Amino acid sequence: MQNKLKSVLGGSGFYILAAVCLLAVGVGGYRLLLGGPASPDPDADQPAQEAAAPTQDIQAEPPDEAAVEPIIPETAQEEPASAEADVPASMPEVPVDDTPVVAQAPQLIVSPLNGDVVAAFSVDELIYNPTLEDWRTHDGVDIFAKPGTTVLAACSGTVSSITDDAMMGTTVVIDHDGGYQTTYANLQATPTVQEGDTVSAGEIIGAVGTTAAAETAQGPHLHFGVTLDGEAVDPQEFLNS
Repeated sequence: MQNKLKSVLGGSGFYILAAVCLLAVGVGGYRLLLGGPASPDPDADQPAQEAAAPTQDIQAEPPDEAAVEPIIPETAQEEPASAEADVPASMPEVPVDDTPVVAQAPQLIVSPLNGDVVAAFSVDELIYNPTLEDWRTHDGVDIFAKPGTTVLAACSGTVSSITDDAMMGTTVVIDHDGGYQTTYANLQATPTVQEGDTVSAGEIIGAVGTTAAAETAQGPHLHFGVTLDGEAVDPQEFLNS
């Protein structure tokens, strides 16, 4: 082995080996020279510098005022309050009256005749009766009138009785609604109505006479009496009701 190495290093082999080494050293030095820091490219950093330029140097053109529409803020429109808003959720039930309405004729009351009162109504105090010459109550009013003066029904009703009373003479009694009853005494002997007749207010039922023996001293007059449920009431109150 040592003999072979000596043979190679001897003669021309030595020179060849030296040339290879020099070539290797030259190539390494060239690469070392080229592997240093490269010179900066002046154009490489230009975009970055332009991008980093301050924006204050760029002046934007003012917008066209005619092309810009003003922005009007929308305002909420209040809707009118509904009438139902004031109505509570549940209304109280109102009772309904199912009773049918029946038309009724007006209650017309008229005076049986026009004249002065010669004897007033009195059931609480005694008054003097000039015919009988004593003191007694008087359950009606005596209205002065000439004999033959027509007598009218004071209110609509039904003739319940026609009698010839010994003390009060010819007497007509008429029943009315509401428990009222009217009496017409000292009439002429023959009235113009009969028992059971239906009469209206202001209808003629007879004429003033002189048939009441108990009141002849008062002169010709109509004795007019009113009762309510059988109790005597003041005829003046009935006529003014």
